[in-house]
Amino acid sequence: MPVSIIIPTWNEAACLGRTLGVLQSLNPPPHEIVLVDGGSSDRTVAIARAWGDRLPLTVIQSSAAGRSVQMNLGAQAAKGSVLCFLHADTLVPDDLVTVVESTLANPAVAGGGFISLMAGPKATRWGISLHNALKTYYAPLLFRPHLFFARGLRLLFGDQVMFCRRADFIACGGFDPALPIMEEADLCLKLCRRGRLRQLSRVVQSSDRRVAAWGALKANAIYLMIGLLWGVGVPATALKRFYEEVR
Repeated sequence: MPVSIIIPTWNEAACLGRTLGVLQSLNPPPHEIVLVDGGSSDRTVAIARAWGDRLPLTVIQSSAAGRSVQMNLGAQAAKGSVLCFLHADTLVPDDLVTVVESTLANPAVAGGGFISLMAGPKATRWGISLHNALKTYYAPLLFRPHLFFARGLRLLFGDQVMFCRRADFIACGGFDPALPIMEEADLCLKLCRRGRLRQLSRVVQSSDRRVAAWGALKANAIYLMIGLLWGVGVPATALKRFYEEVR
């Protein structure tokens, strides 16, 4: 079950080298790593290419920015039967490939993700991390209870390192390129019709840069507001204005 890791990037020079260094230690290694850049103006692409002789890494330049577009482009280029979507500021366990393969060995499972521990150089965001893990369950229970119980819907987000079979990804249309945020949640709604989704009891570490820039109170308020408004049907395009990029 070859695993392709897909990394969308945009101005990720500050953290990309560390992430690729962790991927170098994966045992077993992934089948390939496909990095899709959305027009970085920093050294992101140069850093990625410098790792080309140490990793099975392909760098693709996307003509349009946006994680949905970039991840779809990476999925089209990928050759593995499993797609694993990784943010450039997220660190994964060294047995990532084994965990992903063993999870999808169950044909009733369509996809999954990890528990994301948000941390930075000055703090570990225990409260936000706990809330995000619980949100995977309570958000679908509140807003899509029929899918939660009947289809095993769980709402997974980008920093949880979402993965699925390539065939299922293609069959449900992949990420919606029109969505500037909440694209993973939208994919979960489609994937759950092909099998159950799982949040694994394993941890990945994601950057707290947005929380550090906004402050914990503002970040929690924004996360909660966006989740609630999306749950009641407010379009993601309208919610994007509350969720500025932080680098």
